Amino acid sequence: MKIIENESFDEERALYGALDVLAKGCRFDGPADGESAFKESKKIECRECYFNLRYPFWHDEDVKIYGSEMTPSCRAAIWYSRGVEIRESRMNGIKALRECRDVSISDCEIDSAELGWFCRGVCMKDTSVKSEYFMLRSSLLNFEGVKLIGKYSLQYAEDSVFEGCEFNTKDSLWHAKRCVVRNSVIRGEYLGWYCEDVTFENCVIIGTQPLCYCKGLRLVNCEMHECDLAFEKSEVDAVVTTPIISVKNPLSGRIVAPKISEIIDEYATKCKVEVTNVDLKV
Repeated sequence: MKIIENESFDEERALYGALDVLAKGCRFDGPADGESAFKESKKIECRECYFNLRYPFWHDEDVKIYGSEMTPSCRAAIWYSRGVEIRESRMNGIKALRECRDVSISDCEIDSAELGWFCRGVCMKDTSVKSEYFMLRSSLLNFEGVKLIGKYSLQYAEDSVFEGCEFNTKDSLWHAKRCVVRNSVIRGEYLGWYCEDVTFENCVIIGTQPLCYCKGLRLVNCEMHECDLAFEKSEVDAVVTTPIISVKNPLSGRIVAPKISEIIDEYATKCKVEVTNVDLKV
């Protein structure tokens, strides 16, 4: 492995096509303002590096980024790449990750609008994220301990699992398919509209008009707070452990809750609504 240490690069395609390179303490910054530092490279490891220029990792394979910083000027940092591992790093440029495969992100701080579009196989753990349109049309996501702030997240996500997460988001999981959310807190308006075969287990759901126009929706021992006009036109099997403000025109299935302040049924739907008058929360 070639080692490059404590050097600065600002020219166009500074290390284009690099193979088996370790960069330590390097800076990608300077007056030449060059782009695409590591484009079409393989077996690249960056430790404690500083990226202030655009598009550093495009069409790459087997990339490791540890303890590094990507500034807001480092736009579209990682695109069309496969086998990427990012640890203990800060990613602050817009569109930091797109159309990538087999990505692992852990212990990072991310502030990047439009992060993660069209990706497949992203594992994210113990990471804080600020992002609008987060992970649009991505699949095979596996998140654990992720804290998200941002609107329009996880839309069209497929075949994914989210465990122990906290999502502060609006219009999350719209059109999602075959996803499981466990032991998580989801706070925001209009959760999960038009989703299919999505399951929430032991979750806390907070916000108006959640889970409408869904198919194959399941809630297992979930809490619902500040939730009104829930489940409109949805096929649902829900066991909720807290009172619901209102349920509106559920399409079919069953809803069990200790209290529902208002049940709106304008079409004589086939959904069975069971109010237990017992506090199910344990």
